[in-house]
Amino acid sequence: MTLKQKWQNGKTRLTQVNWYLYSGVVFLLLVVIGFAVAGWKLNILLNDAEALPIEAVAIKGSRQYTSDAEIRSALRDLMQRSFFSADVTQVQQALEQLPWVYRVSVRRDWPAKLKVYLQEQVPAAHWNQDAWLNEHGEVFSAPPKPGLEHLPWLSGPPARGGEVLTAFRQMDELLRINSFSLKKLSLTPRLAWEAVLGNDIVLALGREDKISRIQRFINVYPQLLKQDKSIARVDLRYDTGLAVGWQEPQQESR
Repeated sequence: MTLKQKWQNGKTRLTQVNWYLYSGVVFLLLVVIGFAVAGWKLNILLNDAEALPIEAVAIKGSRQYTSDAEIRSALRDLMQRSFFSADVTQVQQALEQLPWVYRVSVRRDWPAKLKVYLQEQVPAAHWNQDAWLNEHGEVFSAPPKPGLEHLPWLSGPPARGGEVLTAFRQMDELLRINSFSLKKLSLTPRLAWEAVLGNDIVLALGREDKISRIQRFINVYPQLLKQDKSIARVDLRYDTGLAVGWQEPQQESR
């Protein structure tokens, strides 16, 4: 084989190699483009609320104060999204903005449902006239609801809600054992305690030893009843003893 023939054969093989290389590159590009187009179409489909709508929202959990209408209103905009594009975190946050909702968990349920577990606030007391304390001593704001009028009225510095609720429970337990009840409890800005019993007697308890001072009142109460006067206020802010304020006798109208 001459040198010229060898050169021509080498050129032919090089051309074939180049052709295979170019074919492979073109094939790879076509595959990449195909995946990109498929991903683009899949993204459109997953975000198409008409193609993959959220068909239902299942709400679980006991509810007393949160209506179906409030839930529908909170989720109205989010329900316009597709099943896959709906952000469950946003659904959770939207529901937790409702005033009587305490905690929410959300998960997707194939093929087209959202499952929501909703936990409402459990009110334990009125707080500072226009708010509430839940069972954990946390402050929350919500409109009043029927059937909660019996809850105690507590007040105090904004960050002391949990402390006041705990003190109320301790005092109320002691008082109930002795046939009293506690209607109001306040912690003043100077951190002094004042209680109002179910019979409207006011107890000034001061800053320290509030439980022992309530016990002192309980011990002496039978003696106070012998005075044949109506008790208005009992000042227990003493190491020993107490001071009693009596109600003024009502004058009979002529």
